[in-house]
Formats: sequence, structure tokens, C-alpha cells
Amino acid sequence: MHAQAATATARIAPPVVPDWNTSMKIHSLSVGEETEVLTFLAIRPLHTVIMAGLIRDNGLESDLNRGTFHACRNAAGDLEGVALIGHVTLFETQSDIALKLFAELARHCTNGNVIIGEQDRVQKFWNSYSSSGQSARLMCRELLLEQRSPLAAGEPVNLRRATMDDLELIVPVHAQMAFEESGINPLARDADGFRRRVAHRIELGRVWVSIVGDKLIFKADVQAETPKQTYLEGVYTDLEERGKGYGHRCISQLGRILLESSESLCVLVNEKNSGAQSFYRKAGYELRGHYDTIFVGR
Repeated sequence: MHAQAATATARIAPPVVPDWNTSMKIHSLSVGEETEVLTFLAIRPLHTVIMAGLIRDNGLESDLNRGTFHACRNAAGDLEGVALIGHVTLFETQSDIALKLFAELARHCTNGNVIIGEQDRVQKFWNSYSSSGQSARLMCRELLLEQRSPLAAGEPVNLRRATMDDLELIVPVHAQMAFEESGINPLARDADGFRRRVAHRIELGRVWVSIVGDKLIFKADVQAETPKQTYLEGVYTDLEERGKGYGHRCISQLGRILLESSESLCVLVNEKNSGAQSFYRKAGYELRGHYDTIFVGR
């Protein structure tokens, strides 16, 4: 998945608030509300790690979030929901009304690209979001997998954090993975912006690689991390090295490293990708939930 840094915030027109809601209010979140929001998201840390990680990295107001964080509050002023609406739309709600209000707001976002969340919640969100005729360009069913205990140490591999010297090896691989997932080549759409986002993640120390000679053999990105969860994406093993056990040794070694500072690791895997599912289960990952990813038809 999916969420990455960028250079422009979402452009959102004022929402049309349905008549059935008079007590629930939506507002954009701002500096100073971080603690309240992170406490709300920490109620279900496995399902909110991406939003919480972005806030910890960038704060509530940053171009790097590629969107705007919003709150939905009840009549008493308590949080009923938090959403990031922009290039990637994510949400956590405690009521269907909050979910519908966020969907109404997201419908007016001019640079929305993908909606991600648990299947039942995304379907309710989509029913409201698409009520004016919005279409889905692509829908994917995914499995949320989690690893809580590291595997026993095996044969070590040359796994390290990527440096800026590795950028030219990483960019085409990451772009190809994005194309295979979404059907859009980010290097064709916004090459400079995509390279900046990859470089930024490298600078944060979030990209792990195994490189032999001048060939990228294995790569994994830490997209978000909190004290309880670490979310991985962009996990890649070179085609010629698959089936030899090298990728398994890399992901297992990475797990031992990351689980020293996080309670668990999690990934999203396409439900049709049986090979990837076997790869993660062999590394100690277990099924935790079913997700939908909807690429909107812009």
C-alpha cells in the first residue's frame, strides 16, 4: 500500500452536509490536536497504523501527508471519527453517521486516488461516496497479515538500510510494483514527484535492501511505524532469486530487527496472490482481517 509523501495537499470543496445530521460536525484538524487524535487511533492500533504513522512523522498539517486530516465530533465535542482525505483516503469511525459524513466530504476531493479500509467499512463508505455516480477504476480484495513473534535466527543475509546511493536501483523497482498494483505508472504520471517520495523515505531510514553487486535482490519499505505497529509495503524479491529461500531469509531477518522496537509487523496482500500469502505465512504472519482497496475512476 500505498500511502507515500508528496508535495501538494488535497483540494477539497466545502462538503454538502446531509439533512439527517444535525449534531455531528466535521472540521479539519490542526496543530495542537495530535495527542487527542493519536489517543483515538490507538484504540485499534493495527487498523490505524498508517494514519497514526503519518501524524507521528509529519504532524496533522503537512504536504507530506498528501491530504488533509479531518475530525468528526458529536454534540458533546467528542471524537466519533478521524479521516485522511486526499490522494489516499483512510478513515477510522465509531459510528455509521461519521463514516457517511466522511464519504460525503471525500466525494469533493479533486485529487483522490484510492480508498483503503476494512471490507465492511469500505463498502458502506463507497455506497455513500458513489451515490452521485462516481465510478471505481479498480477494486482489490486484500488480506491483513500480522507477525508478532520473530522467527529463530537462520543463515544471515546482507540486509541493510538503503542510502541515497541506492536510489537509482530502487526507483524503477518501486515504480513497477506500483504499476502492477494500480495500473498506473508513477514515473509516467509524475516522475520527479515519485523520485522525491522514494528519496524521502530513504532519508528517513525506512527502506531496507539487499544488494549484490549492482543488482537489487530484496527490498522492503517501512511505510508507517508506531510503538505498537509497523506497517510494511513494497516488499520485493528479484524474480531470478525467488524460490531459493533468499527472500524468506531477508523478511525473517527484517522481522527480527523491527520487532525489537515494535510489538508487531503488518502487511496487506492481494487475496488472489497465493504466492505472497505463502511467503508471509512461512515468515510467521497470521491473518487478522479482510480489506478492500478501491482506485477511484478519475
